[in-house]
Amino acid sequence: MNPAFQSLTEQLEAKFRLLMNAVPVAAEDIPDVTPIGGVYLFSENGIYLYTGRTKRKLSRRIRDHFSTALDCPFAWQMAREITGRRATYKKLGSRKDLLSQPDFRRIYDESKQRIRKMHVQYVEESEPLRQALLEIYAAVVTNSLHNDFDTH
Repeated sequence: MNPAFQSLTEQLEAKFRLLMNAVPVAAEDIPDVTPIGGVYLFSENGIYLYTGRTKRKLSRRIRDHFSTALDCPFAWQMAREITGRRATYKKLGSRKDLLSQPDFRRIYDESKQRIRKMHVQYVEESEPLRQALLEIYAAVVTNSLHNDFDTH
């Protein structure tokens, strides 16, 4: 293995263990005082659903997943999977179009409320490359159901 890459992976398992040993809290109850930069993991009923990462304050990023905004990415993904609809860059099928459809909008809003109640745990990691590798590692090892790492 390339030495530069190997040095990025040396702390991977230890950081993953810290993530897994973090006490889960309801996403809506995440404390305001959280690290800047890290990896987080949403779960529901003991099933891991989504692994994410951020360079911002973790509490802010986690709340973004169920905020009043119209672009909450995890909620979008859940709503698209439930409805079988994909967002497109064309007018028909765009986010604006999907949100204008009452059944899709209802499921999107329900997904945000569901995420609000999910458990989340997190670990600090500010170095971008280690953070990216940790996100992928955690998603693979936990078999997070809503991570696919496909390009969109």
